[in-house]
Amino acid sequence: MREGTAAETGEATASRIAIALGSNLGDREANLDFGRDELAKRGLVWSAVSSSYETAPVGPVADQPPFLNQVAVGETFLSPQALLEVCLSVEQARGRERMIHWGPRTLDLDVLLYGAARVLEPNLTVPHPELANRAFVLVPLAEIAGGWVVPGYNKTVRELLAGLDSGREGVQVWRSSDTR
Repeated sequence: MREGTAAETGEATASRIAIALGSNLGDREANLDFGRDELAKRGLVWSAVSSSYETAPVGPVADQPPFLNQVAVGETFLSPQALLEVCLSVEQARGRERMIHWGPRTLDLDVLLYGAARVLEPNLTVPHPELANRAFVLVPLAEIAGGWVVPGYNKTVRELLAGLDSGREGVQVWRSSDTR
């Protein structure tokens, strides 16, 4: 092993990441499990997984089943763009069809946070552009990483959650993380 920092030696370092998982079709819990397991097979190492929360759909397509949502925090050596590609591949492997924007889905995987990085690319924005407005993401993220300072906001996840007008409204614990 060479001495020096990763940047000096050219060695890769892992980045801390947060991924939102959601499902409202089929066996929702199995879909979330599949998403986490497949991401782990592709190099993500989970350090914490939130409880599962049930929420009503958000957006213009209201006539659909409720969602089961969860957040997982871990590490990866993948770049943000490669991480997005892996997430899309896992969604597709679980049968996700992108027929209706905001429509029902077997599995939805969103890159919420990638360390302290801000990413602005045509198909990827990190932090997720709706992160600060979505209780169904902030509640599970605060459960496992409430002190994470969100780049661009300079506030912790807990502070963003406390600032939501709706608070935790509509986000109900479905299965606690300590019952898995």
